[in-house]
Amino acid sequence: MTLVLRHDDGGVCTLTLNRPEKLNALTPASFVELRTHLDAIATDGSVRVVVLTGSGRAFCAGNDLAAISAGERAPTPTYQADTIDALEALPVPTIARIQGHCYTGGLELALGCDLLVASVSARLGDTHGQWGLVPVWGLSVRLPERVGRSRAKELSFTARRIDGETAAAIGLVDHCVADEALDATIASLCAEIVAASRGSNRIYKRLYADSARLPRPEALANERRNPHGVPEDMAERLAAFGR
Repeated sequence: MTLVLRHDDGGVCTLTLNRPEKLNALTPASFVELRTHLDAIATDGSVRVVVLTGSGRAFCAGNDLAAISAGERAPTPTYQADTIDALEALPVPTIARIQGHCYTGGLELALGCDLLVASVSARLGDTHGQWGLVPVWGLSVRLPERVGRSRAKELSFTARRIDGETAAAIGLVDHCVADEALDATIASLCAEIVAASRGSNRIYKRLYADSARLPRPEALANERRNPHGVPEDMAERLAAFGR
């Protein structure tokens, strides 16, 4: 069984976690397949935006506890975390399409995306504490970047689940829409991204990554140095504007 499906259409690459009978719970094998796709996408010039979603009624219920109990192991000790880093570092915008459960490891995976869009019926939460676990895939960094440190602490300390509307209100997701509008919302957002310059978006991603690691004055100076070049289609787009 293929654990992560890939579908490409008009510059939009959709990656679908494909264990619907397990609410797309993550196993080491799931991450191996996901990494294979991410490595291919990173050098695929035809991809302009990536949508990460789950099959069936959930985005991802989290790490597969049965796999943990069975001692299943990824290829390296940090393989899962490195895979989420690779998702975050893709040279194109990424969108998490969240329906149903998005818990713990699933939330960590979603937080590796640039934009998060959830349905009203979605349920999100950091439930590590419910199971006596702690995050090792980046949640303690990415969650407070989204919602602020004190809000992140509250979510983690309580293992609380919240709905899509609450998640949007606190900034955990960027948009919350009616269940029946989720696909149309994602399609519209993708269309806007595809219409923009892939080169501009590639450089934006690197500049935003730079600004996250540099002190503010250095980040401002870095942007002015134009460290990542210019978009490959700049001349073509400017010429088209002048016609």
